[in-house]
Amino acid sequence: MSGTPTDKSPRPANEAERTGRAEVSNYEIVSHWFDLAAGRLELADDVAAVMKSSYREVQVQIPVKLSDGKIHTFSGFRVQHNGARGPYKGGIRYHPEVDLDEVRALAALMTWKTAIVNVPFGGAKGGVNCPARDLEQSELEAITRSFMDKIEKVLGPTRDIPAPDVNTNAQVMAWMMDEYGKLHGHSPAIVTGKPIALEGSYGREAATGRGVVHMVRSAAEQVDLSLDDCRVAIQGFGNVGSWAARILAEQGCRVVAVQTAEGAIRSDNGLDVGALHQHHTEGGTLEDFEGEGERATDEDFLSTDCEVFIPAALGGMIHKHNADLLTCRMVVEGANSPTTPDADEILAGNDVFVVPDVIANAGGVVVSYFEWVQNLQHFRWDEDAVNHELKTIMKRAYKTVSERAASEEVTLRVAAYEVGVERVVEASRMRGYI
Repeated sequence: MSGTPTDKSPRPANEAERTGRAEVSNYEIVSHWFDLAAGRLELADDVAAVMKSSYREVQVQIPVKLSDGKIHTFSGFRVQHNGARGPYKGGIRYHPEVDLDEVRALAALMTWKTAIVNVPFGGAKGGVNCPARDLEQSELEAITRSFMDKIEKVLGPTRDIPAPDVNTNAQVMAWMMDEYGKLHGHSPAIVTGKPIALEGSYGREAATGRGVVHMVRSAAEQVDLSLDDCRVAIQGFGNVGSWAARILAEQGCRVVAVQTAEGAIRSDNGLDVGALHQHHTEGGTLEDFEGEGERATDEDFLSTDCEVFIPAALGGMIHKHNADLLTCRMVVEGANSPTTPDADEILAGNDVFVVPDVIANAGGVVVSYFEWVQNLQHFRWDEDAVNHELKTIMKRAYKTVSERAASEEVTLRVAAYEVGVERVVEASRMRGYI
């Protein structure tokens, strides 16, 4: 019978399936884990329905004349999922594939994430389906200001506070703050992730990547993995991936492979991630990088011999067609929803220890909380204080989740969702929402 495929046998994946994104959406991934947690917590169906649904979903049209002389109309979204634990909080992403389902999923993820690390926020997310990497600075500014004009009525320093996400940065936050300020007066606490010159927080730019590193170290202690000369592969080299790479390299790890949308590069001796970051920020590609390293196919990248694999790109990058390629000891999720439920099961079967997104990449929102507090108090912390408090909160959250996982004999992901959902349900009950 072996070698004779049947309707019930999985068809061998081709290279495109192995190296592409999963067909499972972010919304399906987040919903799957929420449903599992709700069942384990024995939530009543009506309570689970309230917890799963969004409080408010806003969709706006953003017509902007671009450099080609034509008016292009983009769609902008802001979803406020749950505010039982505090003001809505979540990033703004610019990407052609942004749609309401994705933003809805990421808003829910923020609700559970802020609860897991126990900062006093709810969950929200926003985005515009524009090709940010192909746009001029002036075009990005026009889109940003128009978007803020259209959603400002549902935002506010004590209502909903945006932050950077995919293809947005401190400059985009500066435009948003300025546009909001034209209508409401000086309001630095309206967004986080701002430039230092505009009351941003020291340590915020590196926060998500630094938080990932704290999770790498915590997980390594748990699985008895030495990080001295530990080999790391990183998928995605934007803000999260590049900061995680540089900090890990400074701490003695060897970053042996990096993948971006342009391809992948590997070196058994370790890549010069500082030079690679500089090259990347100056507009260079992996193809024209002159440092040590050989080009690799996406499939070869996934099968790189390493101890730690950090997905820090987009959702659905690890799925049932490629999860078996990973040879690492552990996966620490710098991206949101990078691993599908099917892939999660495969990794568990292969004894790969997974630190899930809802805790692994929470460093950004933790330091956003610090920035928000500093803005409200008009008192700035130094970077050492920010980094110290970040480490304290991340390690405390990991301890809470890992102890629950051990006591209930479940994965960190299941335990994390249980902790997050439980805390939001408690706040909702105390407010009388359910």
